[in-house]
Amino acid sequence: MAQSIHISTLRKMLKAGDPIDLKLWTKSGEIQEWRNCVPLRYNFYKGTRQIKLLNSGQIRQVRDVCIFEVNGLEVFLSLICLILSIPIV
Repeated sequence: MAQSIHISTLRKMLKAGDPIDLKLWTKSGEIQEWRNCVPLRYNFYKGTRQIKLLNSGQIRQVRDVCIFEVNGLEVFLSLICLILSIPIV
């Protein structure tokens, strides 16, 4: 079973500013993997976060809820989300 963390722990990791690896969903539903990136700032009103990809120097925006894996750890929103994702037989 893969280890997982709550989204609040993800936000603490992003606030620290250390280089991280992310897997996320884009607006179109595509899955992207960003390696060696650094969070820059968070816009509370838009709900977006700027992240700099260190390899290319690009700065991109992402919503925290679109991130589903950080440094190999799955991110979950709450216990209810985990319960709802279990198929009922």
